[in-house]
Amino acid sequence: MALSTKSYNEPDEATKEKTYTYTGAELLVQSFVDQKVEFIFGYPGGAVLPLYDAFYDGKVPHILTRHEQGAVHAAEGYARVTGKPGVVVVTSGPGATNTITGIADAMSDSIPLVVITGQVHRPGIGKDAFQEADLLSMTTPITKHNYQVKDVKDIPRIINEAFHIASTGRKGPVVIDFPKDIGVLETIEVTPKDLDLPGYNLNLNPEDKEIEQIINMIKVAEKPVILSGAGVNHAEASKELTEFANKYKIPVVNTLLGLGSIPYSDPLFLGMGGMHGSYASNMALTECDLLINFGSRFDDRLASNPDEFAKDAKVIHVDIDPCEINKVIPTDLGVIADAKHTLEALLDYDAHELVHHEWYEHCLSNKATYPFKYDQPTDDFIKPQQAIEYIGKITNGDALVATDVGQHQMWAAQYYPFKTHGQIITSGGLGTMGFGIPAAIGAKFAYPDKTVVAFVGDGGFQMTNQEMAILNEFNNDIKIVLINNGTLGMVKQWQDKFFNQRFSHSVFNGQPDFMKLSESYGVKGFMIDSNDKLESTLDEAFQYKGPALIEIRISPTEPVLPMVPSGQPNYKMEGVE
Repeated sequence: MALSTKSYNEPDEATKEKTYTYTGAELLVQSFVDQKVEFIFGYPGGAVLPLYDAFYDGKVPHILTRHEQGAVHAAEGYARVTGKPGVVVVTSGPGATNTITGIADAMSDSIPLVVITGQVHRPGIGKDAFQEADLLSMTTPITKHNYQVKDVKDIPRIINEAFHIASTGRKGPVVIDFPKDIGVLETIEVTPKDLDLPGYNLNLNPEDKEIEQIINMIKVAEKPVILSGAGVNHAEASKELTEFANKYKIPVVNTLLGLGSIPYSDPLFLGMGGMHGSYASNMALTECDLLINFGSRFDDRLASNPDEFAKDAKVIHVDIDPCEINKVIPTDLGVIADAKHTLEALLDYDAHELVHHEWYEHCLSNKATYPFKYDQPTDDFIKPQQAIEYIGKITNGDALVATDVGQHQMWAAQYYPFKTHGQIITSGGLGTMGFGIPAAIGAKFAYPDKTVVAFVGDGGFQMTNQEMAILNEFNNDIKIVLINNGTLGMVKQWQDKFFNQRFSHSVFNGQPDFMKLSESYGVKGFMIDSNDKLESTLDEAFQYKGPALIEIRISPTEPVLPMVPSGQPNYKMEGVE
């Protein structure tokens, strides 16, 4: 029986006169339609066959990934660029457990997801039935909330709550465990969808007195600096942040996930801070007397030695999540509010110019004197920094940039000229290898007309390259830039520095022919193995209409610099000349 197009809570007169029955699968699909879900990323199996039968009618497009982890990362890529929840459906047992890494990744980076995991039929739960796994217990520490559907009529309410929880406040993943029999059982009643979450309270707006305190602290400061984290990008507040920084001429340091919150080209942008951050950024964090943190959680890649981090500064911390205030760095003023709302209130505040000329010039001098730099190539190996810089020019800094995890991720963070929020698509907190390709695919489905570039290393590439099958199937024009050094580059760099060059299992003794692999997926391959080919081949690859794999051969000894050794204060940077 087809579902009524009316709201479940407001049946039309014809519906009132006639009894309608709904299966659980039908209710789920209609709930997705009500939530305006654009894509489902998933992989079928026995426990979710009723759901996949309902998907057959195509009310919501389904993207068949080649692995459940790929489905979650693709949904993350979609969510990171749109701000809307990515949706995943997988089967029970191994299908569900294969999503754990992606769910943990999304939780760490505050990415909204709604993940439907199949479950055995309800009478079999707790009896070690075929492909049973206790997803509620497994995902409790790595989700904002999780559910197990126990009554068919609750599906619309649960879906409505899940999307609300995932996409509000500090965003994050929600898991819904869906028993197989729920998909086929029928109901004529539906629980009201109205939100009733008395324990879920959000505070978006700062208090007037907090705004006044921030302005007064800026007035008395001589060396203020802004730290802009992922919270600014999640709040889509790059315009407001840039305007605020320029109004008072306050230099800005980004975290990895905060890149794009102020344009790369803005003079006030000092670069990324932390372990592989710029000299100007790390010295500003060290020397400042006022640190204004918008939406960064002071993670250990930024504040490797908390006792030495901004130790002479007053600290203002604006964060949507009260748990982050005083968690790592003692805070003088904690503001529990949305970054965009706070910045809007600060911009509305009637304050005179508070420009700190001497400090401003000092920070800009550091930026000019100690930029990110690399040696010019002297052999056949390509400089990855040069390649990323040139791709930035080709794309005019406008691409959606996905990365995997490792050295190439840091080079992309250092050298790609990000302009605004939603451009960087990378795994920050969990550092998940294999993230890059499926995340780029999710981003491309979200914005098919935008240029999407995926920077990957040869290690992470081999974890999820099966998702390349999707590229040809949907003609997703994604440029995958494979930075190939034949090693696990970041692992090898640490072994070189801290383990007496004992390169234990960080060098690949054999690799596939990546050009042939690409060809097998119907994806055009471009090889760059000498410097004289770099720009011409990149030009050709980016002019090509269709998905492409661009393999760039780099030296196995090329390090990411500068580097702050783990546990050291930010001013103890190595590789700065």
